[in-house]
Amino acid sequence: MAEKPEAAPRHTPLEDAQGLFAGAVMVALGLGLLQHLGLVTGQAAGLALLISKWTGIGFGPVFFVINLPFYWLAIRRMGRAFTVKTFLAICLISILTMVQPQLLQFGEVNPLAGAVVAGIVSGAGLLAIFRHRASLGGIGILAVYLQDRAGFRAGWTQMIVDAVIFVLALFTLDLRAVLLSLIGAVALNLIIAINHRRDRYIAM
Repeated sequence: MAEKPEAAPRHTPLEDAQGLFAGAVMVALGLGLLQHLGLVTGQAAGLALLISKWTGIGFGPVFFVINLPFYWLAIRRMGRAFTVKTFLAICLISILTMVQPQLLQFGEVNPLAGAVVAGIVSGAGLLAIFRHRASLGGIGILAVYLQDRAGFRAGWTQMIVDAVIFVLALFTLDLRAVLLSLIGAVALNLIIAINHRRDRYIAM
């Protein structure tokens, strides 16, 4: 019988800080590109993009506020350290998306290429955040909580929420923009599905 691999050492606080910051920068870049193209995505970020379009309030404040109700679930389900790092990641992304127009501006971008690039960049950013034991809060935490309490699978919860968000997008965006948004969301989820595997990355 093959010996089990030794557990890799945990990340240091400096490594966590670097990983969360890099992840937040990549997610904010992807979101900025989606906003530039007038597209949306799934989960809490997609809902925040839609609310921002409906109200005219900036994405950053909306994203920060809609995640507030989920922190008590994160503490109960994931623990204090996870919740603190998640809170910091969300704060970083909220701030970065607010200052991004002053620091980085987009010119002409092919919509299809932009949707795919936004999905890939955001997926890579989320992967970095996940690997440092944090998340972007919101729907993911609720999905895990419902799975634990009611036995309703987390993947189904996330899929239902994403479906609702894209249905709402149909009443906000034209069909072409919704289809491009879906392509970007697929690119993002492929990055996570293929690369977020504990058997290949065991340092926590």
